[in-house]
Amino acid sequence: MIVTDPIADYLTRIRNAQQAGHKVVEIPSSNIKKSITEILYENGYILKYKFDDAAGKQGIISIALKYDVVTKKPVIRELGRISKSGLRQYAGATEIPKVINGLGIAIVSTSKGLMTDKQARKENVGGELLCYIY
Repeated sequence: MIVTDPIADYLTRIRNAQQAGHKVVEIPSSNIKKSITEILYENGYILKYKFDDAAGKQGIISIALKYDVVTKKPVIRELGRISKSGLRQYAGATEIPKVINGLGIAIVSTSKGLMTDKQARKENVGGELLCYIY
């Protein structure tokens, strides 16, 4: 299967695994997906992750999904793509939108690598708005 937008595929696999109530989701690896996974972990949206570079041609990222202890609902309420392959979305450091007044995060691809919208504003760099999570 050929995937035209690997980041959208990555987000969809996480979304589908959460709806099905899975504890772990496996996603084909790439450097950009590894960076997104690390950002999700640092911001408390996933329990843990493992990069298995030996598996297959490109390796696999295993992500342990996080659910609320009491309600059993997923911690990630929504995640979506901002910049699509047909329509790229760029923003300068001052124009980066806040996700739900700063409660969520947007992942921005900058010249200094992938970072959250808060980090990008702090370091005063703009870039391509990849996705949002809350």
